[in-house]
Amino acid sequence: MRGLEEVHEDLDFWGFLHLGHHGVVPTPIGDVNVKTLVMTWVIMILAALFTVAATRAMKVNKPGKLQLMVEEMFLFIRGLVYDNIDYRKGAGMVCLLFTLFLFLLFSNLWGLIPTMMSPTADINTTLGMALMVFLLVQVIGLKYKGLSYFKHFLEPVPFFLPLTIIEELSKPITLAFRIYGNIYAGEVLIAVLLGLFSLTVTLMGGFLASVIWLAFSIFVGFIQAFIFTMLTIAYISQQTAEHH
Repeated sequence: MRGLEEVHEDLDFWGFLHLGHHGVVPTPIGDVNVKTLVMTWVIMILAALFTVAATRAMKVNKPGKLQLMVEEMFLFIRGLVYDNIDYRKGAGMVCLLFTLFLFLLFSNLWGLIPTMMSPTADINTTLGMALMVFLLVQVIGLKYKGLSYFKHFLEPVPFFLPLTIIEELSKPITLAFRIYGNIYAGEVLIAVLLGLFSLTVTLMGGFLASVIWLAFSIFVGFIQAFIFTMLTIAYISQQTAEHH
């Protein structure tokens, strides 16, 4: 059995580990994980190509398989939005939330391909997305409630203000670490399983032997993309709800 470092060396087909210090390059604004950056751009391109390919020749009477797949995902996300947010307020967010779900789904599954890596297996990616969701929720709260939005920090009594602030700040942290922990753990376990088999002949040897765990990882990838999106919808719903 080989160690994790040896497995990562075998999977470093693109030579990312040789850039900087184990793939991390210092820049004026901080350290950058080159592999995460590259894989994020790859995911964005793949997601864009996927949606363009699925919708460029849309047919009503006889839709293609890709079109049906995208339509079902879009209708699923739209249904979640309209079930939790008023139609007038949620209609403009459907495309944003669908894009969020699609990006997370592609990101979670991409790391299951040998030599590739899930951008969501890097805490910097998930924390960045969680902070963007957090800021979006605050902006939406101010948009629909004005300055009265800050009243919920003082409820039920001002004495609980510190606890309310901690609760609010915990939302992006839990969002980020939930998806990061699951995806990163999945990739580590795949690397452990690959370490049980020889990769000297072909990478597919260990890949096929891990098919059961890969199937479970695909399920986890879908679930984590759904949970992140659903929680985002729930947070937005809280700020757009009209309390009487």
